[in-house]
Amino acid sequence: MRSEDKQPAMPPPIEEIIADLGNSDQSLLSSRLADLSNLKSEDLKYFEQVWLTIKLKQRRQIVSQLVELAEDNFELDFDSIYKDCLTDPDAEVRSKAIDGLWENEEPSLINILINLLEHDSAEQVWVAAATALGKFVMLAEHQRLRSNYTSKIYQALLAAINDKSKPIEVKCRALEAVAPLDSPEVEKTIGDAYQSGNAKLKVSSIYAMGKNCNPSWLPILLKELGSPDAEIRYEAARTCGEIGEEEAVPSLIELAGDPDIEVQAAAIQALGQIGGTEAKNYLEQCLDDPSEVIQQAAEQALYELQGGKEPLSFSP
Repeated sequence: MRSEDKQPAMPPPIEEIIADLGNSDQSLLSSRLADLSNLKSEDLKYFEQVWLTIKLKQRRQIVSQLVELAEDNFELDFDSIYKDCLTDPDAEVRSKAIDGLWENEEPSLINILINLLEHDSAEQVWVAAATALGKFVMLAEHQRLRSNYTSKIYQALLAAINDKSKPIEVKCRALEAVAPLDSPEVEKTIGDAYQSGNAKLKVSSIYAMGKNCNPSWLPILLKELGSPDAEIRYEAARTCGEIGEEEAVPSLIELAGDPDIEVQAAAIQALGQIGGTEAKNYLEQCLDDPSEVIQQAAEQALYELQGGKEPLSFSP
């Protein structure tokens, strides 16, 4: 038979791929891992049988690679595997599995995430669960979630923020997650975090103000644009952009000359979000800035301000 007449090699059966996952002598090829997408129920059962026989280092590597593959190719779906991994004995595997479920909007995940936030033994899992619940908060704010689910999430996140035994990192993520909910209690919680005296909570509270989108936060934000802390200035600028009040434009223009390049870029981005004649004129001036970073930031801000049209399409 001529070589050109040879049939292409058939891919190995899914059982073989799953069985090979635990082979530490064999590299994990992306092409083979991709075959784990959308596992049938019988293949998933076999996966479950094999999974805990795999060494910990390999399990961590597999989950991380699956998440990366799915980020690069939206057609790949490893959600059934991620769900199984939520009960893995290893906290890193559990938290990575939560990250992998980011695009999943099934309400059935809410109770699972709340349970992990409240009862898991590891801080990194609490952090991942609180962050993931923020996606469902956004669904609730867009009326895409039943009120009973919204209430559960609201109570769980506020409980985590007020739980003295929870680490600061968990409180920060829970605060940022719950922030979009339109509630006096949420606003009070953001304000209390701002006044807490804890540097990390203060940064998160300013971030949360942007998610909360209440213009009443503006006086605090304008004050913090002058903070000696670059991280605070950065978050305050970014949040001014999200709130979108033109009152912030003069202060943001001044901040665009900040010694910290990231703060400059945040101020420029915010000006593009807010818009208006003063912001537009300043951004056009930035196109001639000697800094390439500032030029690019201004170009992007003008692009967004114009609704996706090229900056040069602005009329004089």
